[in-house]
Amino acid sequence: MTTSIETPFSEAPTVTPVLEMRGIAKRFNGVAALQNVNLTIYPGEVHALMGENGAGKSTLMKILAGAYIADEGEIHINGNPVKITDPATARKAGINLIYQELNVAPNLTVTENMFMGSELRQGQFLDRKKMQLEAQQVLKSLGANFTEQTVVGKLSIAEQQQVEIARALKDKSRVLVMDEPTAALSDRETERLFEVIRKLRSDGIAIIYISHRMEEIYALADRISVLRDGQYIGSLTRDEISPQKLVQMMVGRSMQDFYEHQRQKNPGPVVLSVRNLSNGGKVKPASFDVHAGEIVALSGLVGAGRTEICRLIFGADRKASGEVFLNGKKLDINTPSDAIDAGIGYVPEDRKDQGLFLEMSSRKNIAINTLKQDAKAGVVNWGSVNLLATQAVENFHIRLANLEIRAVDLSGGNQQKLLLARWLAIKPRVLMLDEPTRGVDIGAKSEIYRIMSELAAQGVAIIMVSSELPEVVGMSDRVLVMREGHLVGELDDSVGKEITQEKIMHYATGATEVSGS
Repeated sequence: MTTSIETPFSEAPTVTPVLEMRGIAKRFNGVAALQNVNLTIYPGEVHALMGENGAGKSTLMKILAGAYIADEGEIHINGNPVKITDPATARKAGINLIYQELNVAPNLTVTENMFMGSELRQGQFLDRKKMQLEAQQVLKSLGANFTEQTVVGKLSIAEQQQVEIARALKDKSRVLVMDEPTAALSDRETERLFEVIRKLRSDGIAIIYISHRMEEIYALADRISVLRDGQYIGSLTRDEISPQKLVQMMVGRSMQDFYEHQRQKNPGPVVLSVRNLSNGGKVKPASFDVHAGEIVALSGLVGAGRTEICRLIFGADRKASGEVFLNGKKLDINTPSDAIDAGIGYVPEDRKDQGLFLEMSSRKNIAINTLKQDAKAGVVNWGSVNLLATQAVENFHIRLANLEIRAVDLSGGNQQKLLLARWLAIKPRVLMLDEPTRGVDIGAKSEIYRIMSELAAQGVAIIMVSSELPEVVGMSDRVLVMREGHLVGELDDSVGKEITQEKIMHYATGATEVSGS
């Protein structure tokens, strides 16, 4: 999704900053989370704060919002130093933070949520009429499609988000921090949020926008500041923003090194053969091979049948026709257990609903596919399990305090690496990855690409489903393009520079010409 928003400036303005954070430092148990961080925000700008998970973004914003107190540094509002010691002090200074997990009371009305803790009174009694009138005016300014008397629990997530924004506007907010605001929104709801952001910016409110979705940053940001390992790396104006610069600042290495995969000019023998595989509906009979050490991308528009092919190979869905061969031997796969026993792994697109056991420990999530082989007489060998999990955490750079941390409490990137570790524990000959970097930050993407490249170098045959064309171009040895359930094209760089975004879209859309060729 690319929503264009006109920006009020293309270089740092000369007006007084509405917010300056100078030399901010914070330590937890002696470990530095932030070191000498500076951040300057101007009125009427959308300022993106970027960095991979663990870079210090949330810690810095919690200091600004009064949830933490900095060990060192100063905060200035409109040029004047302020001491923020708690959330109430922050709100009084005109700073409001809208967390990814919304902070609303579902059983109360919109008005009651907006004035919670700051109710208006007339003598001993609440002045409900005045509060409703003020709430009504703020909602009108936002273009809300609900009233001040609506019970919040009846609103959508996007509308509940508007209630939080309305509460901030009621408090005369000068700086509004939005942390991953589109994480739970549809495209239409995201577009509506962008309209609200446009309106807030035109009213002179400064917005600090935290997101790992690069397309949103390109669409919204007037300026970007980057943190890495708790340190301020630098800022870019809108005219300076480019993928190359952002990757260099966030990861510490160039774009050329971001996609680590070295393409196979002489791939190994065929490992997986698919012949006339179909589900009798969305997937038409499909045939293809995948070689040892090869990364083959299944590309195409959403709904083209890419995920469905993987699920058929894995036995998650029943096939109507077709055969699957592993190293020349026909497989009889009727369930995922059959696929696992054959050495086929599958990382699904929806890691939370279809991949992870969210309430279980990280240790058990990693080891669950190998518990049977580690058990003796039905008793789990926890020594082996602990060794497996410890090695996986080290090899995949999974960030967690200990192995008992639940999967639900990890970041998206660490959850994805946890899921990869589980499937690699079975030592797969074929690994299918469905949208392997969706919903993870750029640092985690780099780690996942590294893991994929190492697996390919070890001879694992990899099938990757991805909707991100730069990822497909950067990581694939071959690309199989699907359209409306059919395999309609194959691109192979071993026979020339074939894998381009233009050629992929040519096949995916059924265009009569290849743009740019």
